[in-house]
Amino acid sequence: MKMKRSSRLVDMTRFLLEHPHRLVSLTYFSERYGAAKSSISEDLVIIKENFEQQGVGSLLTVPGAAGGVKYMPLISEEEADRVVGELCEFLESPDRLLPGGYLYLTDILGNPEIMNQVGRLFASVFADRKIDVVMTVATKGIPLAYAAASHLNVPVVIVRRDSKVTEGSTVSINYVSGSSKRIQTMALARRSLKPGANVLIVDDFMKAGGTIQGMVNLLEEFQADVAGIGVLVEAEGEGEERLVEEYVSMMNLGGVDMKQRTIQVAPGNYKKFLTRLTEGMESE
Repeated sequence: MKMKRSSRLVDMTRFLLEHPHRLVSLTYFSERYGAAKSSISEDLVIIKENFEQQGVGSLLTVPGAAGGVKYMPLISEEEADRVVGELCEFLESPDRLLPGGYLYLTDILGNPEIMNQVGRLFASVFADRKIDVVMTVATKGIPLAYAAASHLNVPVVIVRRDSKVTEGSTVSINYVSGSSKRIQTMALARRSLKPGANVLIVDDFMKAGGTIQGMVNLLEEFQADVAGIGVLVEAEGEGEERLVEEYVSMMNLGGVDMKQRTIQVAPGNYKKFLTRLTEGMESE
């Protein structure tokens, strides 16, 4: 179907936004719009410039007969700071305090707009890594995992506390909860992962990191690799040994005073990973 250039640009932009990290050949676009490849190339230059000006990502060109273009969702450091800053303000509200010093996060995890922003931030941080699957543990990490996976264009696998008959045979392991020091169990269906899969682990909250370390150990049973670890909130535990060393956090929970009903929340360590990614892309 032959289109006017303005219509072609709109439809091509929509297609790329809906298919992040997918390599699309110029031949595909040429046949889709009934246009010469030279015209498609010119269109892609316009879209690339617009993406970068608007801070929504970039287009990577892969040369060769099997090449094409790939949309990479990216977020600028300024926008990342704005998103995280707003989240920190949300978490500092005394109304979020729960018994035991926990914070109410369900409304944030259930907000599609917020999750979309956080998912794009995670996708931007891990854009330079080969990721085949996003993994999380049921239940609160699920919205976060799907948000990140949608911008990485990869499937989600969900680790459960017990096996489900509808998932077939499973692999189960015992792990030590970092906060309670209790022995707990997690399970994952055997069909969920292939050997050698590169897995991004995400979770909503991390204190000592026992649950995340459990997922790391579970991946070893599948002969899969950890491509990265991302958490929405990390909490500083007094005298607790952190079981996970390399991870990306969006926010840092510094302290909770139940008597004064105050919550100290600061940006996490995501910025150094964003900077590293930007420098890496500029050097290529």
